[in-house]
Amino acid sequence: MRRVIAIAVAGATLGGCSSMPSLSMDMFKSAPPVLQVQIDSVPPGADARTSLGPGCKTPCSVSVQAPDAGGFSVTYALPKFLPATVPVQVIRNSGDLTTPATTTIDPNPVVAQLQPAGPPPKPPRKMRPKPKKPKAPKGAADQPAGSPFPDPGQAAPPPPAAAPSR
Repeated sequence: MRRVIAIAVAGATLGGCSSMPSLSMDMFKSAPPVLQVQIDSVPPGADARTSLGPGCKTPCSVSVQAPDAGGFSVTYALPKFLPATVPVQVIRNSGDLTTPATTTIDPNPVVAQLQPAGPPPKPPRKMRPKPKKPKAPKGAADQPAGSPFPDPGQAAPPPPAAAPSR
């Protein structure tokens, strides 16, 4: 019976019968699996969006179709916090005769630690150059020239010698 069906199908596709739909190998491919992704953030309440489209407010769960190759990412945004992006890998196990094929994601749950955004940087202050003072000769740094007062930092001058008596 299988030969009859196989010959009939082959004859219909080769015969060009317009009433019979053409068969292709695409009908034997399975649809990409739908995966549940747990999404969370510290602190909670961030807007999370996958690179595949779906998004939610953390903590939450979204359903995504597994991409054909590689993985995807989850991007987080929360006011007063820096944005964060976490890469997610899709792992496919083909299975064998005794076990079915499986598709998992790593990490699951996808968690981001959001860092607080600091205050905006202050503009640099403009420094004014200090006016330069003219250099004074050594020893006269504290005493203006021609002062009638002695310099307190110097030793007292010896008293005038008494005139010899004659």
